[in-house]
Amino acid sequence: MLVVGTYSAASGLAVGAGSGKNGTVGLAKGAVPALYQGLVQRWGNLCPAINPALLAAQLYQESGWNPRAVSPADARGIAQFIPGTWAGHGIDGDGDGDRDIWDPKDAIPSAASYDCELAEYVRNVPGDPTTNMLAAYNAGAYRVIRHGGVPPFSETRNYVRIIKSLEKSFARPLGRVDPSRQAAGAIHYAQQKLGTLYLWGGTGTAAQNGRFDCSGLTQAAYDSVGIRLPRVANDQYNAGPHPSREELLPGDLVFFSDDLTDSRAIRHVGVYVGGGYMINAPRTGAVIRFDRIDTPDYFGATRVTPEGAAALPAHPPQT
Repeated sequence: MLVVGTYSAASGLAVGAGSGKNGTVGLAKGAVPALYQGLVQRWGNLCPAINPALLAAQLYQESGWNPRAVSPADARGIAQFIPGTWAGHGIDGDGDGDRDIWDPKDAIPSAASYDCELAEYVRNVPGDPTTNMLAAYNAGAYRVIRHGGVPPFSETRNYVRIIKSLEKSFARPLGRVDPSRQAAGAIHYAQQKLGTLYLWGGTGTAAQNGRFDCSGLTQAAYDSVGIRLPRVANDQYNAGPHPSREELLPGDLVFFSDDLTDSRAIRHVGVYVGGGYMINAPRTGAVIRFDRIDTPDYFGATRVTPEGAAALPAHPPQT
């Protein structure tokens, strides 16, 4: 009855109330590591063109919260500044007398400051100020000014789309989160795997005899409805907005962690099916099964969206 009931409930999720759009933008629970949350919340309100969730989306896209990240182009630190750009735009965010590209207390404020500088440069360009600022970040302010908005470059347009989509994954919802149209199919896929023996690292291939680990199962479930999720659970958390426990709907991904302040510490994921239960691949020696979600290590949930999943880095930086 649980299987039939949850599948039926999920199949009717095509309409629902939209999310609220007004008010101060806050950060979703645990989306930003606790070590950086205060910095992002404070500096994300530096000017009207940015907000904490947008700044968090940029930092995640740039470095995956890794303060020691170095790119092939020699972009450095958590905000991935090129040394030449840092020389002109890095600030002493913590007031300790130096500007350290590797120190998040300087780099995060510098990223916000640089965003606001760019927003000021393009303030007279028609259109949305935040969109124009992001375009300037990618293509340069002079190109945004010359084209009267987002330049016709695929790289720039993709960058704007990605950051604005990721922003929704880092923002605390102000209203109810829209239901997922793909939920029923994802649940149906997971139901077909009930009783399958767990395999660490399993993604359901023929060579693995169709076996899964937890994130392999959720990845395959959403792949079956045309949404490609990252491989590991803590990156899957960023694939859409985050409904509260009271707003969970069948098809939401539910996450578990030993550190409830940091989404990067998430270690388990399942597919919510209603009634306080999920389908999950729990551990070595167990089979894919129903389990309750209300445990002390329950972290939160994500309502997967095509836009949110598509915005995630193909190979997210690891902390």
